[in-house]
Amino acid sequence: MDLALPGDEHPARVAVRAWLDAHPAPAPRELADAGYVAPHWPRPWGLAAGPVDQLVIDEELRAAGVRRPFNPIGIGWAGPTLVHAGTAWQKDRYLPPLLSGDEVWCQLFSEPSAGSDLAGLRTKATKDGDGWVVSGQKVWTTYAHMAALGILLARTDQSVAKHSGISYFVCPMDAPGVTVRPIVDMTGDHAFNEVFLDEVHLGPEHLVGQQGQGWALAKVTLSNERVSLSGEGALWGQGPTAGDLVAELRESGGVADPVLRQRVASVWSEGEVLRLVRLRTVGAVLAGREPGPEASIRKAMADDHGKRVMELARDLIGARAMLGASERARSGGDGPGGDAPDHVAAAGSGAVARWPESVWAKGYLFSMALTIGGGTSEVQRNIVAERVLGLPHDLDLDAGRSFDSLGEQAAGRISTTGS
Repeated sequence: MDLALPGDEHPARVAVRAWLDAHPAPAPRELADAGYVAPHWPRPWGLAAGPVDQLVIDEELRAAGVRRPFNPIGIGWAGPTLVHAGTAWQKDRYLPPLLSGDEVWCQLFSEPSAGSDLAGLRTKATKDGDGWVVSGQKVWTTYAHMAALGILLARTDQSVAKHSGISYFVCPMDAPGVTVRPIVDMTGDHAFNEVFLDEVHLGPEHLVGQQGQGWALAKVTLSNERVSLSGEGALWGQGPTAGDLVAELRESGGVADPVLRQRVASVWSEGEVLRLVRLRTVGAVLAGREPGPEASIRKAMADDHGKRVMELARDLIGARAMLGASERARSGGDGPGGDAPDHVAAAGSGAVARWPESVWAKGYLFSMALTIGGGTSEVQRNIVAERVLGLPHDLDLDAGRSFDSLGEQAAGRISTTGS
């Protein structure tokens, strides 16, 4: 497993350093125009960069403190599908502001009765002249309240098998008939929404690909494979790791309770296994090989691991973990070892928490979603059983095929970028 990246002489490194010298504080539009937002995309939107070049470019951007524009669904899911199947007009209209973050996107896929069984969606698009009239409901739509556009799946043919009667649209979120209602989760954040579509008129230019091609394009969206440039955090690659938790405990003086000590050792070991699996996956890409089953297995393991890390942090914080942010601030302490309960050794006066206690408390609440979002744990295990172990398919063939569609993303060879 050779993960060494090329040195200073590598052409991609030379090029991005020269560009950063000329653009020391690049605006999002400048990053997009240079192809550095999604370098793996074909030109003119990207640089047609291979895996090594992608990693080199990301390393240089991180070293320079340059962040890509905020538009995770647009850049990660909508954009690659438009590159794959969009018309020339759609690419020219949507991709430049998508890459610069000027137009944020959302994904209008899940419905109250169509989650893992996505092909069971009920939103209808009825032909109206050259265009369509769409009615239905979507739920768990991330960033719908701030999105200009959404990728939308709707049923356009009731007479065929449910996988065959779906079409793929671009939906302007300010179109008459679109209503967005917030869903505030238990962390207090508002990222999710439910979206109601009441006779929303979409012109023919909003259909992506051909009528009835929506299921195939949904799989393109969900299986977009690219080199992972994300972190190793326990919350879908974000936030603190098990190693961060151990480091804070070490700085706080350690853990006295032998049962908790064993739990700390266990989550640290799990974190190391997952880190090494990820390095094997990246190493395979750098060597020009297709990543193996370790990517599927890592996704299934990582969600349970994230929950265990955050549950342990909650237990180490003690009863104060039940307080709100303002109450925690008044109680003192700033991490799992600060103002410690009896089973955690007291921190020395010079100890500094790497992550605020509020991050661990909020992370615990957020971690409840890890085994549901992006394909449930049950979906992940179906994928591993069928695709890695070669076991028979689920007896419910329709459900099994639906699981596969989400599984392409969940088992994605390497997870999404942090763009």
